[in-house]
Amino acid sequence: MSRQFPKTFLWGGATAANQFEGAWNIGGKGVSVADVARFKPEIDVEDMHLQWEISSKDIETALKTSDEIYYPKRHGSDFYHHYKEDIALMAEMGFKVYRLSISWSRIFPNGDELEPNEEGLKFYDRVFDELAKYNIEPLVTISHYEPPLYFVRKYRGWSNRKSIDFFMRYVDVLTTRYKNKVKYWITFNEIDSIERHPFMTGGLIRDQFDSNHEFEQAIYQSMHHQFVASALATKMIHNKISNSQVGCMITKLTFYPYSSKPEDVLEAQMDSRKLYAFSDTQVFGEYPAYLLNLYQKKGIEIIKEFGDDEIMKSHTVDFVSFSYYGSSCSAKNKEGLDYRPGNTSAAIKNPHLKASDWGWQIDPTGLRISLVELYDRYRKPLFVVENGLGAKDKFVNGKVHDDYRINYLRGHIKAMYQAIAEDGVDLIGYTSWACIDLVSNSSNQMSKRYGYIYVDCDDFNQGTYNRYRKDSFYWYKDVIETNGASVLEKEVE
Repeated sequence: MSRQFPKTFLWGGATAANQFEGAWNIGGKGVSVADVARFKPEIDVEDMHLQWEISSKDIETALKTSDEIYYPKRHGSDFYHHYKEDIALMAEMGFKVYRLSISWSRIFPNGDELEPNEEGLKFYDRVFDELAKYNIEPLVTISHYEPPLYFVRKYRGWSNRKSIDFFMRYVDVLTTRYKNKVKYWITFNEIDSIERHPFMTGGLIRDQFDSNHEFEQAIYQSMHHQFVASALATKMIHNKISNSQVGCMITKLTFYPYSSKPEDVLEAQMDSRKLYAFSDTQVFGEYPAYLLNLYQKKGIEIIKEFGDDEIMKSHTVDFVSFSYYGSSCSAKNKEGLDYRPGNTSAAIKNPHLKASDWGWQIDPTGLRISLVELYDRYRKPLFVVENGLGAKDKFVNGKVHDDYRINYLRGHIKAMYQAIAEDGVDLIGYTSWACIDLVSNSSNQMSKRYGYIYVDCDDFNQGTYNRYRKDSFYWYKDVIETNGASVLEKEVE
């Protein structure tokens, strides 16, 4: 018998509206936080997190211009005008599922309106209908790094309790409109990133707050509001859409002890807890004791309304989804250790691993470790919704020979199979990031490419936006067609 993934396994790819869709000022769309994120080519690869340090002054400057060169998420890959072509290419690869996000500000331009933007709703109708034509299941992320900017500036984003009401109005519209078109939902993308990137995740502008403590308080208060909103959204989706599945989503930052010293092992455990605080709360429906202890230590007081705890407890998620790009190390004494960038954060370099063009460490075994960790902890189905290699592709005569990407993906697919077949993990599917080139979230660059499909656009918005199949396109098509056997028959001993 040939080695294959389960028959129901969902193969596909993922993108996000704020990096992919474009048309930032078309169709009634409002400005989002992503539309004021400026590309800063002067920033070194190891300091890419500074791309998301945005002040009120930066926002004022951004709003005075319609520039799409230094504000690249305004153009993305222009999926808005290429969606039929792009979905046809996904179908050609054999996608079973496509993870996409809906732009909140395309539905509610300011975030606080009473009525939605019909033109925005019609756009997603067309997208979902096109996916249905090819029997591709949509996996929709409701909030993916782009709160409406008006909501951020007027209400201080998610720190304001009104954010829950605004979000639920948005969810109500989506689930009413698309209840017959979307079965799989994710409430918040990488919800844990609010601690690392409070502006893009929570709509928090540092200079709107009087002190560092007040800003930190706002981060944790926003976190609470998102937990309540996620639980209410889960309840609403379950009530309105039969057989629906709702998941949480975290950034899987997998930490190894830098040495066998007990203090390094403990440090790795503590680093992991910072991440698990978010998924623990959404899976178990209550704050873990270690997080409550952290609040007490920091002098953080979470303001709750009556019923919040019951809402969170009663409406937990159906599955746990996550992004995984690589691993890093933890050490109690960090002096003299080398740091490398990673997904939304920088961490200690593992001397045993190779790295990508952007310094992210490559570790397929870490994906298997992550799957086992998460499944043993939660005993809920898992979904790998982001995994891929950002690289500097060479586009010559209409072709991209990206064996390096194929090798990266091959290793991670093998690791997923081992987690399923040998470790007993219940894994729903795999949507690699990003199936078509888009603007990188971490660097605001087009040149950091992930896709199976090359988009002819550079870091300075020069190009035709034509699409070209890379070598990995045909490779992944074969993986899906054989349900993984094309990799596993050669790679699994």
